[in-house]
Amino acid sequence: MRSVLILFFLVLYSIVSLPLYLYVYLLGKINPAKKRIIAQKIVVGAFKCVMAIGGVKVHAIGLENIPDDQPVLYVANHRGFFDILAGYSTVPNPTCFVSKKELRKVPCINHWMKFLKCLFLDRSDIKAGMKTILKGIEQMKDGYSIFIMPEGSRSKTKEMLPFHDASFKFAQKTGYPVVPVAIMNSDEAFEKHLPWVKPAKVTIYYDKPFYIKDLDKEDQKHVGQYARNIIKENLDKISEGVLE
Repeated sequence: MRSVLILFFLVLYSIVSLPLYLYVYLLGKINPAKKRIIAQKIVVGAFKCVMAIGGVKVHAIGLENIPDDQPVLYVANHRGFFDILAGYSTVPNPTCFVSKKELRKVPCINHWMKFLKCLFLDRSDIKAGMKTILKGIEQMKDGYSIFIMPEGSRSKTKEMLPFHDASFKFAQKTGYPVVPVAIMNSDEAFEKHLPWVKPAKVTIYYDKPFYIKDLDKEDQKHVGQYARNIIKENLDKISEGVLE
């Protein structure tokens, strides 16, 4: 029933968002900065509605660890669809998400993602992937944080997939900090019950940021594994009830 209601909401949202899309588009011609703020509020509102309908509650921990004076690179594990909703509805600063290139072709959603300066990454095309990374670096320099899941695709087991070191180029080239993000239980909302959405409590923990330049040479060389270890440790702490 919840899945049907969410589907109905998404269809309704697609219709209602058309005039909103036009409004935000025209606003961008006058005030690009305000366009970004309004677009983010609209998308976050939609995400919160989807989670409310699905009975999915998000418990965010560690928001005080996020710097408020500069952009950051959020790196998170990937368990399921609700990772994106949990992340985007809790980040406190203007943030661009990195997603698969396939979402560029999804009607309605792709327009809002472009408004939010989201990045579409094609991992199968090295040249196109590099262009995306360079674009993201420029956006960070313009004051936007970036949220990426370095596994590349969601893990279907309890073990995380290896983290792609290339995902950290955004922080390496800008000098901005990396914030490890541990997401627990998001697959309980959807992936474990396909095609049904079930009530779940998703925990998302934002750890203290680190600067890649401050790591020793070995960790700089394998920064993906370094961040993965931090996230794994935090996931264990969440499971044990240490982080609440």
